[in-house]
Amino acid sequence: MRTFVLATAVEGVVAVVAAVSGFAAGDSRIQPPPNIAAAGKIVYCSDITYPPEEYYKGSKAIGSDIDIGTAIAKLMGVSAQFKNTTFDSIIAALLSKKCDAIISGMNDTPARRKSVDFVDYLKVGQAVTVKKGNPEHFTTLASLSGKRVSVESGTTNRDFLAATSKKLVKQGKSAITIVTFPKDTDAFAALVAGRVDAYFADAPPAAYYAKQNPAVEVCCHPINPIPIGIAIRKNDPLRAAAQKGVNMLYANGTMKRIVGKWGMTNAVVLLKK
Repeated sequence: MRTFVLATAVEGVVAVVAAVSGFAAGDSRIQPPPNIAAAGKIVYCSDITYPPEEYYKGSKAIGSDIDIGTAIAKLMGVSAQFKNTTFDSIIAALLSKKCDAIISGMNDTPARRKSVDFVDYLKVGQAVTVKKGNPEHFTTLASLSGKRVSVESGTTNRDFLAATSKKLVKQGKSAITIVTFPKDTDAFAALVAGRVDAYFADAPPAAYYAKQNPAVEVCCHPINPIPIGIAIRKNDPLRAAAQKGVNMLYANGTMKRIVGKWGMTNAVVLLKK
């Protein structure tokens, strides 16, 4: 899943407001923190280049994370606003209070928990996407030895590839040539253009791209599933409110419906049945 490399630059230049059906406006079931109640909204930082979790349809942000973030906000009786923020600077944006929380397919990792708190809402694995017919006959990460693989920069996917490549070299095999891109959409486009042999990403976008583009396919089962969560500044009361929101989305079936709506049923693991 996606992770970050701490940076100082912040891109948050585009903001949109999204809505999810199922809760009436002003239907407050969770008491929001005073600052959220006063503002009347939760501002999320999100790198809106990662379908089906967050991406633009025209000028509107849509996707599973957009729906989840909006549903949590509605349970607090406030709106949700999404600031488009480059992923490798998204933690810096949160810590500098450019937003109240991050929802952007972000892995909950021990390293990241040193900087922020998390409210986990799904588990997501990784996948290898290749040209249709799998001409290189990839079957595992190890089979990427000696090949060019595209991946979004600043992510756990990139780190996982690098770690795998080091293991291959220690085994006397060729390293993986890792080709990074600042946007996941560009990493996928490199595969379609024939600039790389494979594209490595989370299972949900891999499945989405394969469904949208008949020239590619996902060759391997989801790899290394780990939790993704909403990142919130440490000691922020929003964490407790957001946790209540996630619990309610599971209890009332909304989380399962959102996952199904975006075609992610076979690409993610629900935290609660």
